[in-house]
Amino acid sequence: MERAIFEAIKLAVTKIPDDVVKSLREAYEKEDNPVAKFNLENILKAVEIGKRERIPVCQDTGTVTFFVEAGIKSPYLREIEEVITSALEKATKEIPLRPNTLDVLTNKNVGNLPIIHWELAKGDKIRIAILPKGGGSENCSALAMLTPAESFEGVKRAVVDRVKECGGKPCPPVIIGIGIGGSADFALKLAKKALLRPVGERHKDKRIAKFEGELLEEINSIGIGPMGMGGKTTALDVKVEITYRHPASFPVGIVFQCWAHRKAFLEISANGEVRVWQ
Repeated sequence: MERAIFEAIKLAVTKIPDDVVKSLREAYEKEDNPVAKFNLENILKAVEIGKRERIPVCQDTGTVTFFVEAGIKSPYLREIEEVITSALEKATKEIPLRPNTLDVLTNKNVGNLPIIHWELAKGDKIRIAILPKGGGSENCSALAMLTPAESFEGVKRAVVDRVKECGGKPCPPVIIGIGIGGSADFALKLAKKALLRPVGERHKDKRIAKFEGELLEEINSIGIGPMGMGGKTTALDVKVEITYRHPASFPVGIVFQCWAHRKAFLEISANGEVRVWQ
């Protein structure tokens, strides 16, 4: 299991998923701004070098975040956290990953420690999604506590305002995850989890799917462009997830992911077999 998690981390940081690459190439083909086209060309070169040489695509290998869906009958529940931590430690040394974990009080670098989000599920399998999260894009994450009357127009305004405020800081073209509903903390978690959906895939609810498309179009009309230097593509996609909310609250979590949208998935069966994919 430790080796499989190590390989999944390596896959995530060295190979940009096909859905993201396809979207980057489409952005390059439709771009007529020479500076934006140059930036996208260099992004695509970095993607190819990382894949070919099996080295990290970006020097900021991020905070490595794990979403663990743990089957309550899995025989590995007690050890999976220890295995994840050990695999990340090994990955930091051998891939290598940049040590990105600092003690808040002392600023001492302690290597890399995982952030793990847990969710119990039926069955005996453990499913893990790995999302390395760069600091530049993470710094643009935001929480908007709207009034219920503002509804989805308020969401659109909050997201567009945040995109304008951040400009080139999150290394666009970005993917933006939006979580609507729940509590303040849950909306942000939902937004980050939304980033796990494939680029180009719309929400299964047609109303949300339409909103995603409208918001993406409005964001790209701003003209921030690749790396904040102008162009047609500021965002590759917008992902929205919703949940129930309190009558008096309308929390909106906004999470940015940079163009280097790194992710990988694995599934651990009860017999110890492991499957890894992007």
